[in-house]
Amino acid sequence: MANKLRRYYGAGYLHFITTSCYRRLPLLERPQHRDLLLEVLERVRLRYQFVVVGYVIMPEHMHLLLSEPERGDPSKVMQAIKQGFARLLLRQRRAATHPPANDPQQGSPWDTAIDRGHIWQARFYDFVVYTEKKRAEKLRYMHRNPVKRGLVPEPQHWDWSSYRHYADGERGIVLVNEERKAELKVRKIA
Repeated sequence: MANKLRRYYGAGYLHFITTSCYRRLPLLERPQHRDLLLEVLERVRLRYQFVVVGYVIMPEHMHLLLSEPERGDPSKVMQAIKQGFARLLLRQRRAATHPPANDPQQGSPWDTAIDRGHIWQARFYDFVVYTEKKRAEKLRYMHRNPVKRGLVPEPQHWDWSSYRHYADGERGIVLVNEERKAELKVRKIA
């Protein structure tokens, strides 16, 4: 019998969440798709009332550092983000009956996955963050991810992360550490 996935919710800790595109295809490589995903994230943030501590959207996956929501739990949040983005993307895709002739993605596995309605892997990875040290570590990891992958020379050049919020106080599509500051509950070690 397979082990059931266990999620730990309700203690008020932060959650470092990673979710990948279907078969790790670069379904988020287009800037307009990353922008759309950020718009969906902000709508879901408002609906479920959680704090986005940090994020990065990469071509084939995303990382989020979130507080627990006031409505629902992180699983419901991820379901809303993934379904909301998939619906909007598929609706846009179906509205455009013919892709442009010079579309470099035409006929690629990207098109096949989207056309079949496959956007995301079924599950997501959730790491519970309960110390300030881990919070800082996860933020650094997210913000350095585009640099490590060779997408940009410096973290401030990647438009789809929370880096500039921390570096310059810049407000992006997604409000970071807004509404109520994310309070980290630190576990006491005996």
